[in-house]
Amino acid sequence: MISQDTITDALRINARNTDAFDIFNIRHYIGSNPYLDTAALVFDCALTGHLPSRPLNDYVEIVSDRYPHLRDQTYESYAHLFAQTVSEVGKLDIGLHLNRWSLKTYPEFARIAIQTLHARTTRLVIYCVWDWFEAITQQQDFPFEAQLKELQDSFTQSVYGGPTVYALLRTAYNKNIPTFYLWDEGLMQYGYGKKQIRGVATTFNCDSHLDSDFTTRKDDCKTFLNTLGFPVPKGDIAFTLEEAKGIARKIGYPVAVKPVAGHKGIGVTADVNAEELSFAFDSAIASIPENETKEVIIEKSISGVDFRLLCVNGRFVAATERRPASVVGNGKSTIAELIESENQTRARKDTPTSPLGKIKCDEAMEIYLKEQKLSLDSVIESGQTIYLRKVANLSAGGLSVDATSIVHPDNIILAQDIAQHFQLTCLGIDVIARNINKSWKDGDFGILEINSAPGIFMHLNPAVGESVDVPAYILNTFFKSVQDARIPIITFNKISVQELQETIDHILWQHPDWTIGAVCRDAVFINRSEKFIHKDYNTNVQNLLRNPRLDLLITEYREDVLESEGMFYKGSNMVVLDHPTETEMMLTRDIFENSTVVVKQEENISIRRQGLLENYRLGSTEPFTRVYLKEIGTIL
Repeated sequence: MISQDTITDALRINARNTDAFDIFNIRHYIGSNPYLDTAALVFDCALTGHLPSRPLNDYVEIVSDRYPHLRDQTYESYAHLFAQTVSEVGKLDIGLHLNRWSLKTYPEFARIAIQTLHARTTRLVIYCVWDWFEAITQQQDFPFEAQLKELQDSFTQSVYGGPTVYALLRTAYNKNIPTFYLWDEGLMQYGYGKKQIRGVATTFNCDSHLDSDFTTRKDDCKTFLNTLGFPVPKGDIAFTLEEAKGIARKIGYPVAVKPVAGHKGIGVTADVNAEELSFAFDSAIASIPENETKEVIIEKSISGVDFRLLCVNGRFVAATERRPASVVGNGKSTIAELIESENQTRARKDTPTSPLGKIKCDEAMEIYLKEQKLSLDSVIESGQTIYLRKVANLSAGGLSVDATSIVHPDNIILAQDIAQHFQLTCLGIDVIARNINKSWKDGDFGILEINSAPGIFMHLNPAVGESVDVPAYILNTFFKSVQDARIPIITFNKISVQELQETIDHILWQHPDWTIGAVCRDAVFINRSEKFIHKDYNTNVQNLLRNPRLDLLITEYREDVLESEGMFYKGSNMVVLDHPTETEMMLTRDIFENSTVVVKQEENISIRRQGLLENYRLGSTEPFTRVYLKEIGTIL
């Protein structure tokens, strides 16, 4: 079946045959390939018929108006500028870690490789730059900002686009911890084989699903915390508005209203008075998913500031103050105009890496403004700050302020004491306090709720204050070093089924309790058991590396696979090459510092281990298999 991307490529290329630039032969490599040691989109770039009608410096000047630092570089050709521009645009103005590219020149074209994370978005980036350069050639305007917004939306909507997911991916990349997405399960896998951990954002397969479910039952959780002696506000559950009114009268106004089944502050209203209770109750009910019971918590409001305390592996690591969205008057603009202006600022790009989200206008905002005798049409005095809602909801435009360094030791102990009761890697504890630098024992402190899948970007990139590298804390919980995320890998450029079986038997003789995964062109094995072989070679490799019991991987990567698919992984503990082609020599590029490389050319064998090179001639009675089997014993 022809993919939609292939059809799109063909349509675009046929429609673009008059362009000065010609882009063709676009292909995706899932990992290390002959052109880059990362996942990449590789394409060919040629000048069709003649050079562009404008000199190279014209393109440099126009592109540099958007990316000034590109003006300071020297470009050998139009293709070099094109590749550099694609790489720069590919960061999407949100700081993506995609800064690798390569270019190889041929007589009729240049082959460009661009590092990629989400292939579809990178493909759209290539098209965008292609259109931009053609507009420059034709001396036409190009709607770059609108195009960039579409590219950002494409990435944000991908499985990698969530701020927490991307933050973990980028940290794993910087730490050389291998990651890949499991499409069938909808999970991200970190590490290989038996060293792996799988998760969705900050929830991982080692977490207790019972504890995770328990945190969503806010009423039961509140009772549990109260039983343990932790400070929680007084309140009860209401199924109807009349019940809500009765509870509110009993505990006294103002009250906080929130759905029992909820997250991210959706449907939560704080400091509710008698007149607002009906709206707040309806808002909470509306936010509850259809398959959940329509239960609403009515509890006493506590005056103070909203804080999120975050624990990782039972230890406190970060605290963030969360302030409601606000605007500052200028004496001329209405509140609606101030919101629109604020939403256009760079900090509120509402991307996976922006510190602030868009300020959202809704009925709750209008009601709160009405309480202040204001509306969206009101003009605010210059310098006056107006808060737009009662709840400090970051997803509705609230402000995050790092408070990690000022948390009182008693409050840190409190957070850790709570975390000890849950088998969860990450736990977010929402509290309200007049001053987080004062002990909870002094009063004016309440636990609002706990969250089993807390977002982490507010700590990593707060709007105000220092960054706390929460992704590093999380990944360090599982992987103290790179070795903790990897299993040994032996890579061949060619190996027969019989030789593969001999190799497996040789290793099992030394390590009888191991689970060994092995794949060559003609077979897949787990130990001595042959398994189903998939038509896509790298799918076989992935299927082995996702096996949670795998101790060791053996693979064959021949030239045809390297040229068509690339490698699924990067880094081998041992590489065995039998008369390798130029392409197959790339296998020696992707090795660890102390890896062993065995290369046979004719009857000559060279062995490099720990920086030492040994050469000798293969004897007439000594098979090559015996040589590399002996070397395998030295690395295991």
